Amino acid sequence: MKSLFITGTDTDVGKTYITAGLAVSFQKMGVDVGVMKPFAAGSAQKKGYKSEDVEILLRAANALDPENLVNPQFFPIPASPFTAWKNLKTKPKIPLIISSFKKLSKLHDMILVEGIGGIMTPILKEYYVTNLIKDMKIPTVIVTRSKVGTINHTIMTVKMCEKYKIPIKGIIINNFDSGYPVNELTRDLKSLTQVPVLGSIPFINDMSNASLSKIFQKNLDLKLLLK
Repeated sequence: MKSLFITGTDTDVGKTYITAGLAVSFQKMGVDVGVMKPFAAGSAQKKGYKSEDVEILLRAANALDPENLVNPQFFPIPASPFTAWKNLKTKPKIPLIISSFKKLSKLHDMILVEGIGGIMTPILKEYYVTNLIKDMKIPTVIVTRSKVGTINHTIMTVKMCEKYKIPIKGIIINNFDSGYPVNELTRDLKSLTQVPVLGSIPFINDMSNASLSKIFQKNLDLKLLLK
């Protein structure tokens, strides 16, 4: 079973909650799923895991994997790994990321890897999220939103995947902000990108695992992701 890299058209597009929902849903379908966020950035939590995103992912996957494998590098400022490197003098460690991914892959049937920012977020000079996906040798799922302008961002993301020869399993519309009717957006994205639109996730108030599982199974073509 192939692992998946969850990327997005931008930052704050909802990658963490989409990854969490997928983890819960796949578990419900009998898949032994693990999670990974190679790079996390922002203010460290005072208790538990440094990254709130990592805590959300591990809770969703019901996993007890070590934090240093799930999140090998944490930068205590809200910035790309490249900017964090320049500001904090802490260089992103690609070999560490890859080795951590390989170790996690031995513990689970499938790993859901959540990226940072959009697909061209810089990690090193001339090394972007696209390069990381290539080095992990896994397909990607693109998370987009429903606000006006999303078609532009989605097409650019798809084009960069094509340039780097990254297989795309599908697009998930995270419909948490208004602007574009989902049925029209789905139609246009399919027509313009030739990439399957797996479904649309509505705004979610109840982020419990039971709620996520119910909503994701109802609104997404999950079986297509497992092929």
